Amino acid sequence: MEPLLKVVDLYKIYSNDQVKTPALRGVNFEFFSDRFYAVIGKSGSGKSTLLHLLGGMDVPTKGQVFYRSKEIGKMKDAQLSKLKRQKFGFVFQAYNLLPELCVLENIMLPADLDKRKVKKEYVEEILNTLGIQDKIRKYPSQLSGGEQQRTAIARALINQPEVIFADEPTGNLDWESGKDVIDLFVKLQKQFHQTIILVTHDMDIARCADTVIHIQDGMIVQD
Repeated sequence: MEPLLKVVDLYKIYSNDQVKTPALRGVNFEFFSDRFYAVIGKSGSGKSTLLHLLGGMDVPTKGQVFYRSKEIGKMKDAQLSKLKRQKFGFVFQAYNLLPELCVLENIMLPADLDKRKVKKEYVEEILNTLGIQDKIRKYPSQLSGGEQQRTAIARALINQPEVIFADEPTGNLDWESGKDVIDLFVKLQKQFHQTIILVTHDMDIARCADTVIHIQDGMIVQD
């Protein structure tokens, strides 16, 4: 079976004032469709760097990232932008909602930017699944942290992406709200059959995934 995403001999080195800091050191891994992956490691281990390279948000110092056998690093800017808009969804620790837009407008923003029509039934399904159907006319400042993160997740889902990248999505939430968000990811993966790649430092969260990838000092030490 062809992997959905694949990294080959992946290195990332950050340079600052002539000091070189290796974030990833020779990572190889394959990600398959319709699975929930958790990438776990301590702060500075390289887990978020891996996520950013997989999602085309950064470029490797050495090595290759493939999406369905196509090397992301060789894509033109327009092609990569289209890939990120249509096939990838992103959820971060910071909700990144636009304060001047209501919940529904924030959710629909990726589809509007892509000039894509989304079926009303699908929008309603997302809203109901995430439990924010009664919040669509509210603004981010009127929501709790958990409700803002649910809105961010809905926004990531609106273009029906193949992959959801989530970088510490519970980092700004209390324990109960964080647990609810992880339960939602599990439910969403089963319901919409997407691949979820979630970065966390919490083993209790990682245990909800189908596959757990442990990163230490920029290398995969166990999966």
